[in-house]
Amino acid sequence: MPATDTASATARVRSARSQRTAPDDTVETRTVRVKRGEQPSRAPLTPFQQWAWTRFKDRVKMGPAEALLEENLLKAHMRMRAEEYLAWVMAVTFVTAAALSVAGVVLGVLIYLSGTGIGNLVFAVLVGVLIPVGGTGLTNMLLKAMPSSTAKRRGAEIDRKIGPAMSFVSAMASADVNIDQIFRDLAQEKIYGAVSEEAAWITRDTELLGVDILSAIRAGANRTPSKRFQDFLQGVVTTATSGGQLKPYFLLKAEQYQRENKLDALRRTETMGLLAETFVTVVVAFPLFLVIIIAIFAIIGSGGSGLLEILWGIIGGMIPAFQFVFILYMQGLASES
Repeated sequence: MPATDTASATARVRSARSQRTAPDDTVETRTVRVKRGEQPSRAPLTPFQQWAWTRFKDRVKMGPAEALLEENLLKAHMRMRAEEYLAWVMAVTFVTAAALSVAGVVLGVLIYLSGTGIGNLVFAVLVGVLIPVGGTGLTNMLLKAMPSSTAKRRGAEIDRKIGPAMSFVSAMASADVNIDQIFRDLAQEKIYGAVSEEAAWITRDTELLGVDILSAIRAGANRTPSKRFQDFLQGVVTTATSGGQLKPYFLLKAEQYQRENKLDALRRTETMGLLAETFVTVVVAFPLFLVIIIAIFAIIGSGGSGLLEILWGIIGGMIPAFQFVFILYMQGLASES
């Protein structure tokens, strides 16, 4: 970015791996560069997130530091601090618990009024208790695991796009383009998905925060969720600091990732073929034989009404459930290609 197109602006920014601050909330002052006429921006919280932070921040600050959560939020590109995210999780859990408690009480009362006896009372109480407790616990568990799962999903997306992205990088390097310009151009190529986002963060560090390119690449290697992209960035730093040539390194990594992508595609194809055979056996042949056998027993044997209920359960429940699971799994495998 030309110097004439930038202006110095002083902004307060927190460290990416911020520790819990004292009540006075001391912050680090850093000079950043933005385009002339613009102001540094921050990731705003939604009204609900602001309410959650205001309501639960004291309780969150009483707990231990969440370094792993902070790292997962950074890798997932979820623009929230760990404290703010924990406060949001507490707020969502609180709202979910209140809603499920009302639903559990209403359903329990309806079950109790629909029958008589101690067994009906016990069942109504169990339903009224298990719905809010189980639903609240499941919601809290899923929300706490969401940054980690999002980071893993981004890492898988980076691994899928890293082969074509490295071909682009090697082509730029063959034209003797500087390393900072390569990452800047890679960040503008949105076709490479999450790889371009990682490159955009490296470009942000160099152009906005004034960090040198090797330090920015080293920081990008520490925060990326992809092991393959982390290995590539660490290799760039090692090669540059040891006096090696980056052009042969880029060409070598491009060939390596192309071979690995071919092997991954072959493994996925074999897995999908095996799943297709399993689908025919488990979802088509086995339920068909089971339905025929149960239908015969229901006709010639006793207890036909119970067997018919089992038959309807297989037809209306088991077969659609198996098909749904296979469709989701096959769709996930197909999306990785």
